[in-house]
Amino acid sequence: MTAVDARSAAPSSPAGAAKVVFPGSVEQGSLVIGKVPVGSRVRHSGRDLLVTPYGTVVFGIARDAADTTTVEVTPPAGAPTTATILITPRDWPIERVNGVPPSTVKPAPALAARIAREQALVTAARKREDARTDFTQAFIWPVEGRISGRFGNQRVYNGTPGSAHSGMDIAVPTGTPVKAPAAGVVTFADDLYLTGGTVLLDHGHGVSSNFLHLSRMDVAVGDRVEQGQVIAAVGATGRATGPHLHWGVNWLDVRVDPLLVLERPR
Repeated sequence: MTAVDARSAAPSSPAGAAKVVFPGSVEQGSLVIGKVPVGSRVRHSGRDLLVTPYGTVVFGIARDAADTTTVEVTPPAGAPTTATILITPRDWPIERVNGVPPSTVKPAPALAARIAREQALVTAARKREDARTDFTQAFIWPVEGRISGRFGNQRVYNGTPGSAHSGMDIAVPTGTPVKAPAAGVVTFADDLYLTGGTVLLDHGHGVSSNFLHLSRMDVAVGDRVEQGQVIAAVGATGRATGPHLHWGVNWLDVRVDPLLVLERPR
């Protein structure tokens, strides 16, 4: 198997359409898009990746991923190659969030069981892996406002340590229209105890967006929406201290930073 240094791979072009092209380095929490010869078999982290008809693949780098990651590419003709990508570490500050409903921090057993059941439904919806290529669009902000919570930061709720923040919070007034950051298909839309009004939008190839704490949901499961279409309204439902949009982006079960998705090279 031939080793490929992704940092020295040539950029995609008609003349170099058969090349394996991945970024040489990415930050923790990145959504990685690469280029391979059409018809290749591509493996990352022990799983086969879907390849678009024009040779694009996508995968996510977890918040806690370290050192390097590799992508194995077996083209329809020629020798297999391995691309090695350096993972750049990030600092994760602590965010203290006070004033959330106590029952969302230390729920009673019956309530904890309900929360677990509801989150399992969301997790199942994220497993969808369609061949649609909506993820290749340049993502736009679903709402525009002050970032009040950043992806990956360690959360402390009412003085109790919680898990790392899974998305980006954007503080805007209740009722602010939420627009689809990229086209997709709605795979989940319901009111949940912990996350309130919750919508999942699948962008294809395992990439999905989730929108939480909504005051209103304007779409239903199975709806096809286009980029910029209003899908919901901002609220403060679930575990929230005030109106804001929580926007998360996943690649299957890997959470990635929406801000890095927005900043992805065009």
